Amino acid sequence: MSDALKHECGIALIRLLKPLEFYKEKYGTAFYGIQKMYLLMEKQHNRGQDGAGFASIKLDVEPGERYISRVRSNHAQPIQDVFAQINDRINEEMTAHPEYADNVALQKQKIPYLGELFLGHVRYGTFGKNSIESVHPFLRQNNWMHRNLILAGNFNMTNVKELFQSLVELGQHPKEMADTVTVMEKIGHFLDDAVTDLYQECKVNGLNKREASPVIAEKLDVAKILTRASKNLDGGYAMAGLLGHGDSFVFRDPAGIRPAYFYQDDEIVVVASERPVIQTVFNVPFEKVQEIEPGNALIIKKNGTISMKEILPPTVKKACSFERIYFSRGSDAEIYQERKTLGRLILPAVLKSIDEDTDNTVFSYIPNTAETSFYGLVEAAQDFLNQRKNNYILQNRNTLTKESLQELLAVKIRTEKVAIKDAKLRTFITEDSSRDDLVAHVYDVTYGVIKPTDNLVIIDDSIVRGTTLKMSIIKMMDRLNPKRIVVVSSAPQIRYPDCYGIDMAKLEGLVAFKAALELLKERNLYHIVDEVYVKCKAQENFKDSEVVNYVTAIYEPFEPQEVSDKIAEMLSSPEIKAEVKIIFQTVEDLHTACPKNLGDWYFTGDYPTPGGNRVVNRAFMNFYEGKDARAY
Repeated sequence: MSDALKHECGIALIRLLKPLEFYKEKYGTAFYGIQKMYLLMEKQHNRGQDGAGFASIKLDVEPGERYISRVRSNHAQPIQDVFAQINDRINEEMTAHPEYADNVALQKQKIPYLGELFLGHVRYGTFGKNSIESVHPFLRQNNWMHRNLILAGNFNMTNVKELFQSLVELGQHPKEMADTVTVMEKIGHFLDDAVTDLYQECKVNGLNKREASPVIAEKLDVAKILTRASKNLDGGYAMAGLLGHGDSFVFRDPAGIRPAYFYQDDEIVVVASERPVIQTVFNVPFEKVQEIEPGNALIIKKNGTISMKEILPPTVKKACSFERIYFSRGSDAEIYQERKTLGRLILPAVLKSIDEDTDNTVFSYIPNTAETSFYGLVEAAQDFLNQRKNNYILQNRNTLTKESLQELLAVKIRTEKVAIKDAKLRTFITEDSSRDDLVAHVYDVTYGVIKPTDNLVIIDDSIVRGTTLKMSIIKMMDRLNPKRIVVVSSAPQIRYPDCYGIDMAKLEGLVAFKAALELLKERNLYHIVDEVYVKCKAQENFKDSEVVNYVTAIYEPFEPQEVSDKIAEMLSSPEIKAEVKIIFQTVEDLHTACPKNLGDWYFTGDYPTPGGNRVVNRAFMNFYEGKDARAY
């Protein structure tokens, strides 16, 4: 993706179902779980590079022995830093105590991080925060083993203020108004309630506090706790939690916005944000990795019982389509084919833009995530060319010679690696003009492959703000002296902010929104902007369920291609010699290519939760009022 776009995190959970001695005997080490956690997190490095965290729990330890370990990092290479700390501590203990080498019981008792239950997290900082306090997993501590809660999530809540207020009404004093803290404290409140109720029941039955502990662990109803805690959640989330005594869960939002997959056998249960991560790390086939259904929680009890429980009634599934277009690893079998299909489906629009002149067109892509869509586009272009050849041969079969046939068959679709991304340049100079000059050199080009009579078609997976296109890519492409530059987005126009985990919070940052505003000005329709503001303002104190997304009116006067043409005009500049065209995928073809991920609110304004409509209206009011603020 040419624009910098962040997605804040990925989760990984492992529960070992056998004693640690089993893994020592079968795999040669009792640290099998830690090693697998490292791989799960490293394979999800694409989902977060600003921070990483790891937590572990030992089961069935004696009082006084440490059973929870946690390490977090916001260093430049956070995953490596986390596991370097873990490795150093393990090596330190093993070196100081050679007697631990073949004694798994002693290793478990004496060495931190070794256990049966593990939780990992990688993140991008949201709202500009990347302090160590913002790095997951979060820990809620208590001397009662059952009341300890470790939480990590891939989520954004649209109604943090409401959730915060509900905690205040429960008598709590939360330390921060952040979605992770708020959600953790809400789960923690109902966890405390459940533990207290079970203890009172044990007390009535004549059990003392120590005798009550295993009974509480067995009877604790995690699904009920989650149901009570999630009553007012509005957002996209996949959250994972560990309870101090050994229960664990992974809970997904009712619309399935954020992804979560799991695999289980008689040795292990593993959860991750992406399917191919599990496939690769555990060498299991595609069909063995299952999706946690929307509104459900995968619950693993301390005794190893595994169940799937509905926590909230599922709504219409609106899994994030950006997962398929950009965020998730392209090695997933379904995602790979979907991205190729995105490229294939956009060929008709590309052919129209180049007057079907494939002979004088070079196809390329903007590294790196657009590469798979590029393959689909080129395959479709080759099919088009083959059809042209077939038609020509049939029409001229009586006059073709061997030489003319060879010449015809030698014609191919021309592909080149034109755009080359240089190492990330540090924007250490604060003046805008100096920053712009640095941005202009983020990409370099391959010289000598384009003729002045050529069209240059270059595919990107999406165009969000257009800054890098304007300041770098189009200028660099123009140095090659093509006749026409066609920038192709395999995603539709991004018209609305996201509020479920993608860093697209402000309307005025979206190039499609800017283009629509320019069209409104040119056609004397700017009064629509004022009307939308009045309607949004009138809803300011409505309940979320009553709020309507009025921002859609900004785009209603225009056909999508009109907006695309205006974007092309805005992203070009007077010194550009080539004609510049911008092509976007249609929403209909996006759904055809990615039928399981129909979440399209950033393209259509069709938000999957009530809070989304409030957020988009707030974002518009912020723009109108000149407030440089996030809408949630």
